[in-house]
Amino acid sequence: MDRRICFAVLLALFVAGGSANGATVDGIPLHSSSHGTGSKTIILVHGWTCDDTTWEAQVPALSKQYRVLTLDLPGHGKSGSPKLFARAVEAVRSEAKAEKVVLVGHSMGTPVIVQYARMFPQHTAALVFVDGLVRIGSGAGPAPNPQQFSGPEGRKARENMIRGMFSASTTPAMQGHILNMMLGAPEATAVGAMKATWGFPSPKDEVIKVPVLGLYADHSRLADREFMKTTYPNLQYVEISGTGHFLMMEKPDEFNRHVFDFLKTLSF
Repeated sequence: MDRRICFAVLLALFVAGGSANGATVDGIPLHSSSHGTGSKTIILVHGWTCDDTTWEAQVPALSKQYRVLTLDLPGHGKSGSPKLFARAVEAVRSEAKAEKVVLVGHSMGTPVIVQYARMFPQHTAALVFVDGLVRIGSGAGPAPNPQQFSGPEGRKARENMIRGMFSASTTPAMQGHILNMMLGAPEATAVGAMKATWGFPSPKDEVIKVPVLGLYADHSRLADREFMKTTYPNLQYVEISGTGHFLMMEKPDEFNRHVFDFLKTLSF
């Protein structure tokens, strides 16, 4: 199966509030929403086994000045089966008649938005990596075994991995929410998403010139700075101190401020 299709299971977006739309991809209905009435459009993309509530501190703030498109991609939330990803984002963008968009991707959502930029450069204004996985394959370290997330011990393996994403700033309430959210995803989604991700190649000898903001956790293990500087020459890199993998939830005001400052530098 085409890796670009398999990788769909990594992506779903914030759906609370806003107006519902009716985009489809290959006949599969996509549940999507539009927030705000700004002339500039942003799409938020969450990571592995997460859901819309990842961005609940961002959508209300961003939609005061920008149009924020959200969707459940196949494999998550209210949308069809887990088969498509970047083309589903494109279907929603097209239906919204947004000529250029800024894409924000958390964790494994970062490779998703990078692939979107490769497939649809004419519609990509800029990218925001949120503690995102930027290097897969050679030099990126050993890949996790996706099958560890299946079977009788699969749920415990997922829980252990998720708990490793927390920091001192991840309050007990946040931890409970994140665990419920991520452990609530079907086993097939957890396994398929992980398998597709680590089978998906990073840019190699490729330069992606759109503006990029990298917002990373304190001393993030995902930030390959040398690789990022070479591959994304128009990169602004920021580490938010005292945060873990869910920095947008842990320090939303600081996170949102950096995003707003970046957006102000763009013309799209």
